[in-house]
Amino acid sequence: MGVPLPQANGTEVSTERCDGAVRVNAEERRKAERKRLPSWFKTTLPTGNAQSRFNETKSNVHEHGLHTVCEEARCPNIHDCWGRGTATFMIAGEVCTRGCRFCAVGTEKTPAPLNPNEPAELAEAVDRMGVSHAVITVVNRDDLADGGAEHYRKCIKAVHERCPDVGLELLCSDLDGNLEALADLLVDLPLKVFAHNVECVPRLDSTVRDPRASFEQSLIILREAKRLRPELAIKSSIMVGVGESDKEVVEAMQLLREVGVELITLGQYLQPSWKHLAVDRFPEPKIFAEWDQAAREMGFTAVASGPLVRSSYRAGLLWEEAMGGEPVVTRDSTGSAISHLNPNKDLLLDNKSRLPSEHKTI
Repeated sequence: MGVPLPQANGTEVSTERCDGAVRVNAEERRKAERKRLPSWFKTTLPTGNAQSRFNETKSNVHEHGLHTVCEEARCPNIHDCWGRGTATFMIAGEVCTRGCRFCAVGTEKTPAPLNPNEPAELAEAVDRMGVSHAVITVVNRDDLADGGAEHYRKCIKAVHERCPDVGLELLCSDLDGNLEALADLLVDLPLKVFAHNVECVPRLDSTVRDPRASFEQSLIILREAKRLRPELAIKSSIMVGVGESDKEVVEAMQLLREVGVELITLGQYLQPSWKHLAVDRFPEPKIFAEWDQAAREMGFTAVASGPLVRSSYRAGLLWEEAMGGEPVVTRDSTGSAISHLNPNKDLLLDNKSRLPSEHKTI
């Protein structure tokens, strides 16, 4: 049985009114307080070749009974990513050993043992889907001495052996800070991108993430990954709308850039259920455009910033951008990523309060 999330329960609370005390169920109260999505939460569907590729990928998934994070998490960009050859798979189980307040994945102190057949099953799924770029994401496995690193390595190698032309991206946990396990994982691993998400700005670690996670520990993992494999593209992601300020987002990006992160995504946090952390705010699209500009000025080689952006958004195209290709925000834009490189008059209004134009780079 999973460990209950710590953020809310169904107990009743009492509120005083002029006509006497009223009993209010906590679930009903929190549901009533949930913010409605702003008008700019919209995207466009792919057309032409991208639509055809999406249809083909979807047929493969359903015909072979495959499971992807894209569908199970109801990602708003599934048409866009599948239509451009990217899909995301989660390995190492369906529950996590941590209980971050933003995450919909179930929590257990001691999950089921790892599936020894998973590497082969994952390789078959990637092959059958026919994608060109696969993101392999993981749950935290603090119950394992190496955080699951050996298993992740087996999965990546199995996919590469069966599908050598597929670009591979590992969205890894922090391995509980185990740098030795990280080294064992990355040695000669056939990856294009190593990703690890800091999730939020440093000040909000204790509010958003499990106590075993921290911005500092994430920075250590990202820095060490770059040191171990300097040729790898290093990537991270920040959620906004959990209590941060615009300035703190810029400062967090600076910290990421200083440890060698080159690819970055920024997106809006959405509350999975009434039990999870409530949304604090919905920054307007023009703010996402300012963050996009700030990141580029800092020296990030690939950026995706927008309300609907998720950490694996256009992952294959983002890697191509980092290698000198066209920015994802100008490449058949669907509106999920917002940038001054591709201005949209409906979303980008004049913004008199600009973010600072000088940013530290390395």
